[in-house]
Amino acid sequence: MQVKETLNEGLKRGYSITVTAAELETKVNDKLKEAQPDVEMKGFRKGKVPMALLKKNFGQRVMGEAMQEAIDSAMSDHFEKSGDRPAMQPDVKMTNEDWKEGDDVEVDMSYEALPEIPELDLSSIKLEKMVVKADDASIDEALASLAETAQDFKARKAGSKAKDGDQVVMDFVGKVDGEAFEGGSAEDYPLTLGSNSFIPGFEEQLVGVKAGEEKDVTVSFPDDYQAEHLKGKEAVFSCTIKEVKEPVAAEINDEMATKFGAEDLAALKVQIGERLEAEYVGASRAVMKRGLLDALDGMVDFDLPPSLLDAEAGQIAHQLWHEDNPEVEGHDHPEIETTDEHRKLATRRVRLGLLLAELGQKAGVEVTDAEMTQAIMNQARQYPGQERQFFEFVQQNQQMQQQMRAPIFEDKVVDHVFEQAAVTEKEVSKDDLQKAVEALEEE
Repeated sequence: MQVKETLNEGLKRGYSITVTAAELETKVNDKLKEAQPDVEMKGFRKGKVPMALLKKNFGQRVMGEAMQEAIDSAMSDHFEKSGDRPAMQPDVKMTNEDWKEGDDVEVDMSYEALPEIPELDLSSIKLEKMVVKADDASIDEALASLAETAQDFKARKAGSKAKDGDQVVMDFVGKVDGEAFEGGSAEDYPLTLGSNSFIPGFEEQLVGVKAGEEKDVTVSFPDDYQAEHLKGKEAVFSCTIKEVKEPVAAEINDEMATKFGAEDLAALKVQIGERLEAEYVGASRAVMKRGLLDALDGMVDFDLPPSLLDAEAGQIAHQLWHEDNPEVEGHDHPEIETTDEHRKLATRRVRLGLLLAELGQKAGVEVTDAEMTQAIMNQARQYPGQERQFFEFVQQNQQMQQQMRAPIFEDKVVDHVFEQAAVTEKEVSKDDLQKAVEALEEE
């Protein structure tokens, strides 16, 4: 077997591989001998079929397998000896297309090699970690927001007209063709106007009613209404308005705290403080991670495989185009051209991606099965009722697994670098942290 270099420019590599006819013949014979003891054929006892007959019946198929194995072996030996790591799947093609049995097999292989990543002194990286404490003002602000979600209603002044968002307490009787129908009547029913909990058009007609007023509301049941006998029918609801109430935030006290699963208000404040500080830690980490990536990007400069750059730039351009054209859900759109800005961003991403991969490999960073399972379960929750199907889909889809594994691996490498870097803590306000996070989103 011969391997001859034909191209060596930058990261581009080309090789001509020749597998001799004699080598192929030997491989074919070896494979047939290996299979011979298990072969059964009419007229012969098991394992006693002559080699010449085996070769006649199975030689062509075995030759194909031998060719593939020989080429794979040559490629594997080459990468082991050269130390090259291809950036993408090598392009391999047979050059003597008129090949016939007895000829050598000639193959051209080309690829882009991953670059040599320079060694870095991670301890020289200086980072600032923003620390925010959950103060009383922040906790009180969060409590007020919770109180809004736990709103109550109180009676408006006598004679007040109902507004959108108000609660109307009423008795009503619904009739179709003058006859009351089952399920169309209620007493002291509290209906929040604008909640869309009744038939379309019903709640809007009650805006402006007062306590003590009687009002007929005429609506038509939708054509897809669940009750077959009411589909598309016009109905008249005779409503007697008993109370008109306005929404008010729940009073911040022990009773409200129990609605959110806390023993009392003091316990709820502790929970809120812990949640806020967890949010601050996450935001602070995002800011520090950007600082780390900026620092790493400034520390290294090496050649990048053009194929990876082209693929990343194309992906960036495609993603940004869809963000600008959200109405287009599929990919039936004109070809999207990459710009210098796309390539600039792609250059940073590819360089940092290769660097983090190298740092992770050298540090022995791995994504465990437990971490992958947890990630899959977290994402499966986005598909209520279909969690099992999603889990099975990911288990059978290598590309999907890689997409989910990549960010976990990256975060673990980032944490590893944080441990090596010189990190100083700086206590800041919540507003300062918020501004730093907003600056990330603007870039």
